[in-house]
Amino acid sequence: MHQDTISCDLHDHIEVVCMYGYQVKLELKNQQVIEGKAIDIITSPDKHEYLLIKNEKKQEVALTQLAKLHVLTPDARFKVVEFI
Repeated sequence: MHQDTISCDLHDHIEVVCMYGYQVKLELKNQQVIEGKAIDIITSPDKHEYLLIKNEKKQEVALTQLAKLHVLTPDARFKVVEFI
């Protein structure tokens, strides 16, 4: 695995939040916090993966920049995932 990827286990959690459209709060490695609805995982032409989040607008967040994911949706399958 190189620096532009995340582990399969962590990737599976991202797929679940998108599949169920969970409301999430993302803590990034640069200390930025983003909240919104998880929509999809997209891959750029240069093979970088991004989580598409919908809040006031749609935002693409690089999966490699995630530090922690909090699921805000009640009764979700999990609540917190740490990426570090």
